[in-house]
Amino acid sequence: MIEALTSLSAFDKVAGTAFSETAPVQRAALPVQAAAPAGAEFGDVMAQFAAQARDALRLGEATSIAGIQGHATAQQVVEAVMSAEQSLQTVVAIRDKVVAAYLELSRMPI
Repeated sequence: MIEALTSLSAFDKVAGTAFSETAPVQRAALPVQAAAPAGAEFGDVMAQFAAQARDALRLGEATSIAGIQGHATAQQVVEAVMSAEQSLQTVVAIRDKVVAAYLELSRMPI
């Protein structure tokens, strides 16, 4: 079972990126971003947010694996998992709002 947890390829397949499993374990936190520049596209902002959320989930999983292997403290594991959970809840809330807006638009008469 632990062998299955050592791979983060599921995220890599979706994102089309590679993740180094030898990266050191860091504190889990999404970087605080200032307000988007006036000329920023909505799609670009959402893509950047999605990438940050994906990275938080990766870090949470990698830290959990490091904790199982004895390379991370329990505090580091809890912080990383809580950050990943918060990111996932935010992504789900945004998805729900987008779906609700789409459904409302689809009910409008033409």
